[in-house]
Amino acid sequence: MLYIVPTPVGNMEDMTFRAIRILKEADLILAEDTRTSSVLLNHYDIKNHLVSHHKFNEHQTTAGVVERLKAGMTIALISDAGTPGISDPGFMLVRAAVEAGIEVQCLPGATAFVPALVSSGLPDDRFCFEGFLPQKKGRMSRLQALKDEQRTMIFYESPYRIVKALQQMAEVFGGERRVSACREISKVHEESVRGTIDEVIAHFTETEPKGEFVLVVAGKP
Repeated sequence: MLYIVPTPVGNMEDMTFRAIRILKEADLILAEDTRTSSVLLNHYDIKNHLVSHHKFNEHQTTAGVVERLKAGMTIALISDAGTPGISDPGFMLVRAAVEAGIEVQCLPGATAFVPALVSSGLPDDRFCFEGFLPQKKGRMSRLQALKDEQRTMIFYESPYRIVKALQQMAEVFGGERRVSACREISKVHEESVRGTIDEVIAHFTETEPKGEFVLVVAGKP
């Protein structure tokens, strides 16, 4: 069995009872960053064997993990925060496990964009998740492709590129388009800055942006 186990995006209390049990029972835990995950596992007194599995080595490690699963091991995959596979490593291993006939279960749990979307005040009945924009080439072409998207759009962005991302969105979508910029979800300094794209740009031009962001952008009227 391969378990995909969500972990808290900020607040340790967001860990589910089932997730803790699965991690304690697993023969092996795959972690995006063993140092980051060790803090969480130590907090819940989980002492299982931990192995690195991240975007830089998953091409090399996936086949070996599948062989262990076929041999009867129970393996749990976690990322640094949130649900593996959502803008984090996970898809490649899940696909390989499914193709090998291994049972895969994903536990319900924390995913950063869901609370950001629901608390945004923008329509959440239909939406599209875009994750991270390309860091360099392709940012504008990605946004241009979404120019006529009528559903609410969701993006992840770092504090270092948040103003640039908003400025590019204003150029493509128009500065009057509504947006909610949610940062530090479930942490002490959680904040949502809502308004037009131009208003949110002005806010983060005056106030230094900190923490990881979820941008929830209204679709085309």
